[in-house]
Formats: sequence, C-alpha cells, structure tokens
Amino acid sequence: MSPLFKSLSITLLLGLTGCSEPTQEQATLDNTTSVNLSNIKQHIKTLASDEFEGRGPLTRGEVKTVGYLSDQYQALGLTGAYNNKFLQPVKMAMVTADQNMQLKIGYLSFTAGKDFTARTKQLQPLIDVRNSEVVFVGYGINAPEYNWNDYKNIDVTGKTVVVLVNDPGFATQNDALFTGNAMTYYGRWTYKYEEAARQGAAAVFIVHETAPAAYPWGVVESSNTGTKYTLMDNNLNASELPVMGWLTLDATEQLFKSANLSYQQLKQQALNDDFKATALNLTANLAFKNEVSHAKSHNVVAQLTGSEAPDEYIVVSAHWDHFGTKQTDSGPKIYNGAVDNASGSAATIEIARILSNMHKQKPFKRSIIFANFTAEETGLIGSEQFASGELIPTKQMVALLNIDGMNVLDGTDYILQYGKGLSQMEDYLSKAASKQGRHVKMDPVPQNGLFFRSDHFSLAKQGVPGLLFMSLGDTDPDYIAHKYHKEADDYSAQWSLGGVKQDIELIVDIASQLANNGDWPKWQADSDFKTRRAQDRAE
Repeated sequence: MSPLFKSLSITLLLGLTGCSEPTQEQATLDNTTSVNLSNIKQHIKTLASDEFEGRGPLTRGEVKTVGYLSDQYQALGLTGAYNNKFLQPVKMAMVTADQNMQLKIGYLSFTAGKDFTARTKQLQPLIDVRNSEVVFVGYGINAPEYNWNDYKNIDVTGKTVVVLVNDPGFATQNDALFTGNAMTYYGRWTYKYEEAARQGAAAVFIVHETAPAAYPWGVVESSNTGTKYTLMDNNLNASELPVMGWLTLDATEQLFKSANLSYQQLKQQALNDDFKATALNLTANLAFKNEVSHAKSHNVVAQLTGSEAPDEYIVVSAHWDHFGTKQTDSGPKIYNGAVDNASGSAATIEIARILSNMHKQKPFKRSIIFANFTAEETGLIGSEQFASGELIPTKQMVALLNIDGMNVLDGTDYILQYGKGLSQMEDYLSKAASKQGRHVKMDPVPQNGLFFRSDHFSLAKQGVPGLLFMSLGDTDPDYIAHKYHKEADDYSAQWSLGGVKQDIELIVDIASQLANNGDWPKWQADSDFKTRRAQDRAE
C-alpha cells in the first residue's frame, strides 16, 4: 500500500466512520415531504465542485465525498447501516499490467494495444499462459432458457477461447432469437469472461467489432489498460480468469486465416444453436507482469429501520464516484461528474430527507437502506461488495431503485425503462409514472445493454429485482457527445432540475409503497436472476 493510500485509509477509518457533528445549517431540516430543489442544487454544486477533485476512489476526493454524504444522512436522523456506522469498507486491489507484452499464436505475433488487450483480476506478479490450445466457441454462451450452449461437447480447461461479442439476437435482428436487437446479459463482455472461467479456460479473447460492441476499439484499449480496480478475496482472486482479453477484427481474421479457416464463415455458423466449437489447431503463449497494490475504499450506507419487518429492506442507491483528477501535459484536469453521478448522489440525500419525514409521521413497516457505492466507474466494485451479503443477505432485499445520471433539465411526459419483461418492478414503474401523467418509454438503444452497466446489476445477479433511473443524454443530445465521462460534465446554475423533481417523486412513491405493502416483486423472464431469487425465497 502506498503512503497516500495508507494515510487515506487511516483518515477514513478514524475520522469518518463515526461522522463529524452536523453543522447548524445541516441540522435545520425541512419538515415537508415535497422535493426541495434548493437542497438538490446545493448538493450537486458541492459534490461536483473542484474542491472534491472529481470524487476519485482512494483519493482525497473520496475523503471529502463520503464525509459529506455521511454528515447529510446523520443530520437527517438516519443511522449507519454498517455496524451502526455510515461507511462500509470495500477492500480493493489495484492491478496494472505491463503493456510490454506480446501475444503469440502459432507463427503470428500480436502487439498490445494495437492488436489486442490483456489483463487479469488475479493478484499475481506474473501471468504466464504457455502452449494453450486455441478454440473458437462462437458467442461463448451457455443459456439453458434459450436452449443454447456453445460449450457443449468440448472441454476448454486450460485452453484459450476466442468468442464473439454481443449475442445471436443482435447479429440476426430476429426477435425470436434471444431478444433480438436488445442485448441480453449473455452478450456482455463481463458474461463472456465469467462463463469461460466457469468452464476452466486459461484465457479469453473477445473479437471486437464496433456495431455489436457499441463502441470503437479505442474504448476497448483505454478501458483495458492502465490501473484497474477489483475486489479481493482471501485467495488473491485465484478463481478469476487468468487472462481477460480482446482482439481486433483484423488480428482475428489473420489468426483464422493462419489456421486455414474463414472467420466470417464460422461467425455465420455460430448463429445456429447446433454450432460446434472449432479448434484452430494452434497454441497461444502470453506472459505479462502485474504491479499489484491494496487499499480500502468505502460505500456510504444509511438506514431507516422498519417498525414491523425491520429485516426486510428496500434499497435506494447511486454511485458517488467519478474519474477524479488526471494529469495532462497542459496541467491537471478535474472530471467533476456533475450529472454522472453527483446528481444521483444528491437525489439519494433528498429522497432520504423526504422518506425520513414520512417515516416520522407514520413509520414504514420495512426498513429502507440508502447506499452510495464506490468504484462504479471502474467495474461496479462497491455494489458488488454490497451484494456479497456482508451487510445484508440479498434474500432480505425486496427491491433496488438505482439512480445513475438524472435529467437535470425540464421535466418530460415519459420515464425511461431499461429492459423489457424482466420483473414486476416494471409494473411499479408504469403505475407510478401514470400517476404523474407520464408514460413509459423503452430504452432507445437496447442494443447497448445499459441494464447491465450500472450498480443495480450487481444486485440483479444475486436475485434482487430493481429499476435503473438514468437519463444520460436523452433530453440533452449534446451530453453524450461532449460531456459524458469528460471534463465538461460540470454543474450549471441554469439547470431547471424539472426532470430530477419528477423522478425523485416517482422513486419516493415506489419506495414508500414497497416499504409498506409486503410485496416481493418477482422476476418474470426466465434467467439466472429468477432462479437465484426462487432459491432465496424457498429458503
């Protein structure tokens, strides 16, 4: 652990787990249950200020951010949800793979960055894959509910597998195959690695093509190089995949040609459920060094305790982190992340204020947790820790309402829904929107798989149904092009926050219903999520 990380951890543990005394201004609470836009503006302005240095995990910005959020919840009279403390420790490792590596397959040599990327979550100083047989396994999907298994009749233990990105539904645009244009989790790169690890593979290389990936090679390269964060277990993540990689389309076609195979023909064959994995009769060799260090970040967790079923929980969440401060040739650049996701963090505070006041008037039967997660931007790490059950077993979580980038402009006559026919939470969304005179509008880019890319998904994998509230760029086309994950995502005093007000009122409606009605919303579509929930409910 570097001296900076060590000092930050000490500061966080000693200075913030109990929280400082709230100021007189913080202690002056509005006793109404209506949305206070002045509160929200002040929270966003503060969290997205240069003083918070872009809210990078494991930085001084984290100290300020988790301190601010904790103080706000304490001033509202909430209790800490982690052993009566507001901070849940998140043990993280930072892994930096040496990019002076070469991938050799057969007589071909590929260059890191230009032709491929490779990294690992294993906390080892050296990853060394030698003489590993290379196999093409189509989409790398094992999905019983779709009667699909690309790994049937093959053992890939110790082998290097090459897989296609996305799923057959997107490739064919056939609504009867998977879910057509809308990406399923089986199409996400994270799933490809998870399934290959379950199958015992030594390495996975996902073939990059811009349309099915939904981003250019430059995004793959930047996202898979440099320092990456991961949770750490007691076995140094030995169960994780040794090599998580990508290949460019050009490198892939060279590879298949060297094996006297046609990549395009095999890709076409992979669209059929009777596809059989194909050995390339080549071996792969790849070794790279890792720089590994350990540190501790924190989720912020606050609680309203239920009066009749205190061990049943509704969770309202948003991630607090952004990209921090980056050093450039022209000086430091602060990525303040005002919309993504100071707006969501501000909303959780305001929702907590409103629900706390409602609770004082008539206590909710169930408990409500307000969670602000760390390291969402680097892999949903904080929410993954929360979903581990260390704090609350997921079988006791009724549902999750997750906010990730709000509509800071004027209100709309619709609310966005991510995913279709997934769970009964969609019924709650539709009914609550209808009360507001709004209608449900389906995700305009379902092929991008946004449902699988925010913190609620960590809970979904553990069986907890939820809703994602996200409006990145939907009302402001300029946002994605010029502000999203860029230095320009700053607070503006010109924002009306009409959309924020609408969505906070809607979230309060749904959360308060679930906190009293005893319902356990169910998954509707067959999936691993549904199976996991059924197991938990049976227990």
